[in-house]
Amino acid sequence: MRMDKDTSLREKLQNSLNTKRYAHTLGVEETSIALAKHYGCDQEKASLAALLHDCAKCISDQENLTLCLVHNVEITEVEYNNLSLLHAKAGAILAEMEYDIEDEEILHAIIVHTTGEPNMSLLDKIIYVADYIEPGRKDAPNLECIRELAYQNIDACIAKICQDTLSYLATRNQPIDPGTERTFNFYKQYMEDNRWKC
Repeated sequence: MRMDKDTSLREKLQNSLNTKRYAHTLGVEETSIALAKHYGCDQEKASLAALLHDCAKCISDQENLTLCLVHNVEITEVEYNNLSLLHAKAGAILAEMEYDIEDEEILHAIIVHTTGEPNMSLLDKIIYVADYIEPGRKDAPNLECIRELAYQNIDACIAKICQDTLSYLATRNQPIDPGTERTFNFYKQYMEDNRWKC
């Protein structure tokens, strides 16, 4: 990406996010690039997907819903009942419409960054994990172990993130998106080796 285009994207993004969300976004970008270097993924794609993963986070729930409806995006029952979950799907639409992203791999990584999905691409995995372990995150359980696991076995790391997310939601009686359960059921096989446990 040319520097002028990169600068323009960052400025536009910063203007559309609040200070806390933009700081989180930069943390996810930093972590995504580090993971991309470690695993041999395209660093520019990792940077772009990370920068734009939450580009719809600071628009209203109704705007996210409208974007998804207008673009015929499938909406689950859990998403209808918790419209904030739509920011990932709406974000991919905004990334294409407002930030001129045409790369399907980048757009897909944005779509699945909250729930994951079975058999993700390496870029999908990197954005999913980076969103959870970025330096600004402080409150998740097992965080230091998960950060180490991210560079040892990214599949086991995904399983642990899903496990902790499902446990957190269950203990608080919050709705669970079926996508997160499907992701955990696919990746839990990688936790069977005791080397990859937190």
